[in-house]
Amino acid sequence: MQSLRSCSTDIPPPLSSSSIPMMTTTTALTGAALSFDEEESTEARIRRLISKHPVIIFSRSSCCMCHVMKKLLVTIGVHPTIIQLDDHEIASLPPPPPPATGHGGISSRNPVPAVFIGGSCVGDLKSLVALHLSGHLIPKLVEVGALWG
Repeated sequence: MQSLRSCSTDIPPPLSSSSIPMMTTTTALTGAALSFDEEESTEARIRRLISKHPVIIFSRSSCCMCHVMKKLLVTIGVHPTIIQLDDHEIASLPPPPPPATGHGGISSRNPVPAVFIGGSCVGDLKSLVALHLSGHLIPKLVEVGALWG
């Protein structure tokens, strides 16, 4: 039933949710932070993961935008934790920040992929790129300890 999964560039992507009943961990280093209690709700598990990882991306499996988001961060020197969510788990994500302007902005309550930096929702790919182009992404990554300044 619970199928929160993670993936990494170091290993092949996780198997389908039908073959993995629960989240899988990517490495021994992150195993403790990615472990979970079967009694823990999806919302609580997502909040805990956000609080334990300086940079975390929540995505659907085979999401090309997640790949672009990860590529941008890796190019900067950050290796984010990536968690793949099933459709029913996406609604458990905290809401994104309100758009900076009255037009454009995030079009849905739970954009996927969604990146969180230092426990705060940055938003979708468009928001991450805007943060980078404005010159605020690298200082934010340094501030949360995901990148050395």
